[in-house]
Amino acid sequence: MKPIPFNRAAVTGRELEYVSRVISAGPLHGDGPFTRSCHEWLERLTGSPKALLTTSCTHALEMAALLLDLKAGDEVIVPPFTFVSTVNAIVLRGARPVFVDIRPDTLNLDETQIEAAVTPRTRAILLVHYAGVGCEMDAIMAIAARHGVPVIEDNAHGLFGTYRGRPLGTFGLFSTLSFHDTKNLSCGEGGALLVNDARYADRAEIIREKGTNRTRFYRGQVDKYTWCDIGSSYLPSDILAAYLLAQIESHERIQRRRHELWSRYAADLASWAPGAGVRLPVVPDHCTHPAHIFYLLMPSLEARTALLAYLRQRLILAVFHYQPLHLSDMGRRLGGRDGQCPVTEEVCDRLVRLPLFFQLEDDDQARVIEAVTGATSG
Repeated sequence: MKPIPFNRAAVTGRELEYVSRVISAGPLHGDGPFTRSCHEWLERLTGSPKALLTTSCTHALEMAALLLDLKAGDEVIVPPFTFVSTVNAIVLRGARPVFVDIRPDTLNLDETQIEAAVTPRTRAILLVHYAGVGCEMDAIMAIAARHGVPVIEDNAHGLFGTYRGRPLGTFGLFSTLSFHDTKNLSCGEGGALLVNDARYADRAEIIREKGTNRTRFYRGQVDKYTWCDIGSSYLPSDILAAYLLAQIESHERIQRRRHELWSRYAADLASWAPGAGVRLPVVPDHCTHPAHIFYLLMPSLEARTALLAYLRQRLILAVFHYQPLHLSDMGRRLGGRDGQCPVTEEVCDRLVRLPLFFQLEDDDQARVIEAVTGATSG
C-alpha cells in the first residue's frame, strides 16, 4: 500500500522548459521577462493596477506594512486564526496586533466584532480569506470607510475565489498572494503584492527594489538609479517566475482537477458527517472558492487525534492547521489571554485537512474517504 501525502506541488509539463530557458538565455535576477509575464497575467485576472511578484507572501505582507508606514503605537485588527506571517508583518514595524475572533461558519474574521475593536490608534484591518472563502467584504469595507482605515487582504488561500462575483484580493488597498508549494499555483516559495490604488504603485516598486528606483531605470525612465526610500530585496529570481508562468498557463486544468476532488469529498462525506458529529466546510452562496482546502471539523480534540492516528496507520497523511496566535508565546507577550477568542480556540483543536492536490488519483482519494468514514464506523 503506497503512502498518500497531504500535498504534492503541481507539475504541469513546461516548468523545466521555462526554467532551462532562463538558465540558458538569462537574466537569472528578478524582473526578467518571465516575471513581467506573471505581472501582466495577475493584473489581467484581477484588474489590479499593479501586481508585483515577491519572494513570499510573507514579504508581500511586509511590503504592505511598509507602504502604510506602520510604527510603534499603531494598531492593526487581525484574526488569531492565521499563519504567523500575517501578524509578523505588523510586529516587525513596531505596531500591535489587535486580535478579533473568527466566525464559526467560514472561519473568517467576524465582521460583527470588528467595530468594537477600533480605536483612535487603528491603522488597518488585515483580514484572511480562509480556505479561499471570502470574508464578508460588504460589511468590512463599510466599517473601514466609517473609520477611515484601509483594508489589507491576506489572500494566500484565495486566488480564483470571488465574493459576490468580484475576485478576492481586489477589495483592499493592498492584497497578498502565496505561491508556496502548498498552494494551487506554486513556484516552491513565492508570493505577490497587489496594489489596488495606483497612487502607491511607484513607492511599492521602490520598496521592493531595496529602496531604490532601479525599476524605473530598467524601463529607461531615469538615466541612473539611486536610494529613495526604505526597502528590501523582495523580488524573486526570474527562474522562479519561469516555473510559476508554466503553472499559470495551466491554471484552468489545475483548478478543474482541484474542484473535482473538493466536490467529491463534499458529496461522498455529506451523509456520513452529521452522524459522526463532523462539520464540512461552509461556502456561502455569494462566494465561490478555489478548492484550496478541504477540512473536517471533528467533534473534539480527542476525535481529531484519533482520526489523524487512524489515517497515519493507513499511510494517509492528514494534518491540522493554525494554532491560536493570541495564545502563542509571542501572542501572550502582546497581551493575548485564554478565552479572548473562543471560536478560534475551539476550532483549532478540532480541524483536520484532508489530502488535496492536482496529482491526487481517484483511487487514492477513494482510499482517503473510505478511511475517514471507517475511522468512526466502529
